[in-house]
Amino acid sequence: MSQIDGAAESRDETAAKDFVEVRLPAQGAYLSVLRTATAGLAARLDFTLDEIEDLRIAVDEACAILLQQAVPGSVLTCEFRLVGDALRVTVSAPTTDGRAPERDTFAWTVLSALAGEVESSVAEDRTVSISLHKKRGGTILQP
Repeated sequence: MSQIDGAAESRDETAAKDFVEVRLPAQGAYLSVLRTATAGLAARLDFTLDEIEDLRIAVDEACAILLQQAVPGSVLTCEFRLVGDALRVTVSAPTTDGRAPERDTFAWTVLSALAGEVESSVAEDRTVSISLHKKRGGTILQP
């Protein structure tokens, strides 16, 4: 194995270790699991208590948006990626209408204020995803 191959393999191992996926029923009763996972992973990155709470609320709000249009009996997926001093959280669920969340709503404003960067996307199968990107000690981006 060459020096370059070893470095690439090491990066792949690190990336795999810094990725967590949680899949649970698309029902509000299970959201406490995601809030706890969010807090634990943010604490691992040494986020402040305020930053951790903001991110927990943002994840909860993103899930609430998706649950409104989730296909009954479907699965909500939450991916956490730890990258340097930042945490990217992507929540997704198959939806009945395949519409991206409106960006001019109070809920979207809350997400943007709490998480920093917020994006949404819709896949061809009508799965809607909301991604939150929060940096430790980062400034809050205004919508």
